[in-house]
Amino acid sequence: MASIESSIRQIGGALITAALLLCPEISRADESGISFWLPGLEGSLAATPTTPGWSIGAIYYHTTVNATGAAAAAREFQVGRFSPTVNLNLNVNLSGQGDLAFIAPTYTFATPVLGGQFSASLAGVYGRSSASIAGTLTAAAGPIVVTRTGFLEDALTSYGDLYPTLKLKWNSGVNNYMVYAAGDIPVGDYDPNRLSNIGIGHGAFDLGGGYTYFNPVTGDEFSGVAGFTYNFKNPDTQYQSGIDFHFDWGVSHFLSKQVFVGLVGYAYQQITDDFGQPAVLGGFRSRVLGLGPQLGYIFPIGDNQAFVGVKGYGEFDAANRPSGWNTWLTFSISEAAPKTVTPTKHLVTK
Repeated sequence: MASIESSIRQIGGALITAALLLCPEISRADESGISFWLPGLEGSLAATPTTPGWSIGAIYYHTTVNATGAAAAAREFQVGRFSPTVNLNLNVNLSGQGDLAFIAPTYTFATPVLGGQFSASLAGVYGRSSASIAGTLTAAAGPIVVTRTGFLEDALTSYGDLYPTLKLKWNSGVNNYMVYAAGDIPVGDYDPNRLSNIGIGHGAFDLGGGYTYFNPVTGDEFSGVAGFTYNFKNPDTQYQSGIDFHFDWGVSHFLSKQVFVGLVGYAYQQITDDFGQPAVLGGFRSRVLGLGPQLGYIFPIGDNQAFVGVKGYGEFDAANRPSGWNTWLTFSISEAAPKTVTPTKHLVTK
């Protein structure tokens, strides 16, 4: 960089550019504004065993988010080898929208593994992501103050990463248990210089477990799934997101053997700092909570069983991450459960 006498204008220009280009990180912490785990992914009946064989699930996911005052930041930032401290006041307004379609074929093995039911799936995603951001940055070094204002908008329709998942489930009466391992294969459309991305640009590994209480006599159900995400370093940016904790839950009541209604929610909290440049981002741990209603319907299709469900979340208590609302429309088809045949006892007379 140039000498300190000529640096203040360069600081102002460079920082407003970085602030606008990196606003998703400023607003959402996880790099590019997209975390590996999508809060709300799991919910009711998450740990209940399924019918062995092939099944396929499709999810349409829509989200609209905004970030205003919560995304403003005042940080001290030392640029390069400069010794003076540059005081930053960053005020940004972010609006984003996503429309994504997930497809996940799954195979459930009939042979027990460790006494439980083992399944493997591979999910893919295709959709549209758009974002716009307006920002004003004031950089001050001593008596010299520079203010810049900028606006960016971007949209992308493309494919995302691949998500393999392994699950192991156990059933004991009304109690159901699950452990899982999931990952991110970063093959999706990603550009570190773009505001909107579908891929996240780096690999990730997620481990967790879940529990479902389901009483078919009363029709009452409760499920909770918790896990931790470890994010690998992004090779394009040398940026590494921190470890994330997530908890998804659902409560429902079956009005009949086919229809249930209830509530869903999630809690998402980053528990370790991000690492990498620019240093202005700091540790930048994110947090968000979500809550909303759900409705599900189970019905036969030929010899198979189908499920259609809708759920929605309103977000609140967000930190370093925009809040808004999102809706999920789920449709899945699986092999129908085998019918239990009761032996017929004939009365024998002489």
